[in-house]
Amino acid sequence: MLWTIFVVLLILWLLGFVGLHLLGAYIHILLIIAVVVLIIQLIQGRRVL
Repeated sequence: MLWTIFVVLLILWLLGFVGLHLLGAYIHILLIIAVVVLIIQLIQGRRVL
């Protein structure tokens, strides 16, 4: 589930980075949140998949 959210946010971030500058800032924030959650899950040692 977490990987799915991460991939979706990554795709949205790339779209925002390429063409949608207004939504880009929001997508960057969401991407940073997703990366932080991913790192926390990895540090806790739980299976992400």
